[in-house]
Formats: sequence, C-alpha cells, structure tokens
Amino acid sequence: MASIKEIRESTSKARQLLLRAHQQRFAVGAFNIDSQDILVAILRAAKELKAPVIINLSESEAEEIGLQNARDLVDNYKEEWGVEAYLNLDHGPSVKLAKEAIDLGFEFVHIDISQSDHGASLDEIIQKTKQVTEYARFTGAIVESEMHYFAGSSNLHDEDVDYEEVKKTFSDPKTSLEFVHNTDIDIFAASVGNLHGSYKVPKQLDLKLLESICNAVPCSVSLHGGSGTPLFYFEEAAKIGVSKININTDIRVAHRRALEEALKNHPDEYSVMKLMKSVEEATQKVVEEKIKAFGSAGKAV
Repeated sequence: MASIKEIRESTSKARQLLLRAHQQRFAVGAFNIDSQDILVAILRAAKELKAPVIINLSESEAEEIGLQNARDLVDNYKEEWGVEAYLNLDHGPSVKLAKEAIDLGFEFVHIDISQSDHGASLDEIIQKTKQVTEYARFTGAIVESEMHYFAGSSNLHDEDVDYEEVKKTFSDPKTSLEFVHNTDIDIFAASVGNLHGSYKVPKQLDLKLLESICNAVPCSVSLHGGSGTPLFYFEEAAKIGVSKININTDIRVAHRRALEEALKNHPDEYSVMKLMKSVEEATQKVVEEKIKAFGSAGKAV
C-alpha cells in the first residue's frame, strides 16, 4: 500500500491535470471497468494516444474487482507502460465507501448520495458531501458531487427519451454555484441533457446552459452519461470548459459484441484468453474515439 506521501504526490498530479485541462480546454476521459481486459484496452488507448485517463469504478464494479485490487492493477500498468492514469470512485453511494477509496489513495472520489436514495433531500446531499470533502483534505483527493439523481443506467435502453421531462432536472447556474460553495467540491456534475446509458435516439445537450454553468462555478465541471452522445457535443463541451467526461455503456456494448463475435467465430476454443485480442482491440477503438473527441490526445505528462 502506498504511503501518505506517495498518495499526496499522486493527488497533486491529478489536480495539476484538471488545471491543465481547464487552461488548455480539453476534457479527461473517465472510463468504467468491470474486468481486467477492459482496463487493458483503456490503458492501451491512453498509451497509444499519449492521453491522460481516469479509471472509474462504481460500487458494483468495486465489489467485483475490489478497491485495493483496482488500485494495484492501475499502479502496476502505470509503471509498466508509462501512462498517466488515475482512479475514481464513480457514483459512490455512501460516505463510508468514499472514505475507503480515499484511504486507498483514489485520486478522485465521486460522492453521490442520491444513488442509494433517489429522493434524498438537497440538505442531506450537501451535509454528507461536506463530510467527504473535509475527509479528503488529508490526502488531497479530488471530490465530485451532484445535486440530484441522474436518470438512466449504464445499459442500452429501448424507451424513448422525453426531453421535456429531462429538462426539469437541468442544472441551474445560480443553484449550482450555491451547491459548490456549500459543499466545497472540486468537480460539479452538470445536468444539461446527459443521461446514463444509450438510447434509440442520440442525446441532445444544451451547450448554452453548459457554458453558463462552467462560467458560474469556481471549480471543474463534469459530464456524466456520455455514451450515445454525438461526438461534436464533446468537442464543444471541452472548448466551453468541461474537464471530465464519463463513458461506460459505449465501452460495455463494444466489448460484449466483440466477445460474442469471437465466441461465434471460434466455437471450439475454450481458452477465453485466446479470444480476447480482438475484443480488447474493439474496446480500445471506442476509447480512442472518445479521447480524440475530448481533445486529450497528446496531453499526458
């Protein structure tokens, strides 16, 4: 396990990355993993394009892989491949889990109280988020939060998107600023039409509202639910000032479809490891596409 000095050095580098992203107008890709081969595909993309990346673990993904195991895996690949990569607890539903990630040296922690309680009050969200920001000061971990529950899930959805309903949950620049001041967070997760998962129709982001939010809050801004979004939105979002964009479903879909194809083409192969090259390549291709749209290619140090 890393020493507190090593953890603080790493969180300091992560903060410098956010500063570079803001100054140079690019967004860092935050990609979820639920298996080692997806991690390998993400880090190969990062190495190929010389891009910084954030590795996301949700609560369920952390339960499958293990927080400490994820920390060790990322550190080992970083040392072996010379990539700039950081760890993020994605949508951490409790103060307890957030603190565990901070203790293990996660550079980023997303505390999302509404994840476990969709009806959580704003006061409760602020109070518990504040607990995490205060605790994170010991290591320097970067804390992200959101004001309410984000709809959707990291999957393919057949239902239509009612954007009139979605607009009711859009972030407001004034209340966003108040939330940042009340919680002392480092990253504000904005809601401007972004939904978790991928739908039958492409997502529509309110770029004008997003720009107003970026100008209003004194911290970094993130976009969740990036899958199924036309790439030009990402390009514009980075120019506006978004510093972090999350992708999960697009990776899962590419990974599963490539695996299904590999299994179909090799019915007599029972060593799954031997099938994974094409699967990892298909997954890596999606990650590289996003990195280029985010403008983060060539930005690693």
